[in-house]
Amino acid sequence: MDLSKLIRPNILALAPYSCARDEFKGVALINVDANENPYNNGLNRYPDPRQLKVKELLAPLKGVRPEQIFLGNGSDEAIDLVYRVFCRPGVDNVVAPAPTYGMYQVCAEINDVEYRAVPMVAESFALDVEAMAAKVDACTKVVWLCSPNNPSGNAYPLAEIESLLSRFSEQIVVVDEAYIDFSSIPSVVPMLERYPNLIVLQTFSKAWGHAAMRLGIAMASKEIIGYFNNVKYPYNVNELTQQQAGRVLNDVEKKNRQVAEILAQRDILRDLLLSLPCVDRIYPSDANFLLVRVKDAPSTYHYLADKGIITRSRHKVQLCFNCLRITVGTPAENAEIYNALKDF
Repeated sequence: MDLSKLIRPNILALAPYSCARDEFKGVALINVDANENPYNNGLNRYPDPRQLKVKELLAPLKGVRPEQIFLGNGSDEAIDLVYRVFCRPGVDNVVAPAPTYGMYQVCAEINDVEYRAVPMVAESFALDVEAMAAKVDACTKVVWLCSPNNPSGNAYPLAEIESLLSRFSEQIVVVDEAYIDFSSIPSVVPMLERYPNLIVLQTFSKAWGHAAMRLGIAMASKEIIGYFNNVKYPYNVNELTQQQAGRVLNDVEKKNRQVAEILAQRDILRDLLLSLPCVDRIYPSDANFLLVRVKDAPSTYHYLADKGIITRSRHKVQLCFNCLRITVGTPAENAEIYNALKDF
């Protein structure tokens, strides 16, 4: 793959902004280079623009090198950077299955990039690979895959993703693994060494339980991450987030325990909901949520909302007619959901 043919010409030619913390490496006795307030309150200095301490903790957990990691303000920053680095506004296009995570399309529209949605196979939510291939042309820069997919919950087989990486070798293929810790199918991160066109997204918001921290992860080749770093805002991840990320990464066992409990509760919640007459179907899930087809999604949604239980209505989303997306909660929360629907 010739990366220079995929990156926007203006980004190839960009002389990135160099901040004070980029220009000096080491330990200083006195910092008078960044026009900061000199009185120490723990937050008076700018944070590390490259988040090196966090990346050094994260890299061995993911099986990559620190220079293969980009950290951003949620995965949404990395999604936006994909458009800003690779897609020429008003010229290029991207291809994605439908339904999937809505920010891919929103970011495309913000960046004036054509978004080509390809319906999945009805009921199974399998990829229609031939239909996706038919949408790819000389101006297609990116193919989006969310695995496990949101809102359907299914993960794609590794062999299928690898075949897509080979088939779309002249495009960037982004695999969004926000829910990968809940999946029976392993991550595609090991494929990074074989496929230079692959970008993998993950997050601290789901399994790690730190959605409010707003820290997203992109993993790719050193070259792609270098362009992300050139385009990002200088101090895109604040000091408090970096400090908390360090604490989180030093307690992997807590994350693993919570994932195991969520997986157990996912099975319990599925069995409970399937016993209810208002539920028609629950789709297989490799995520921390269930896509539930009910008799009447609008009325069910409002009934639960009146009881203070907020689900996500996917009723108007392609292939999701009469569906609610229900996140797996604590044992007490799941029991409340069941008891409420039992009386519906």
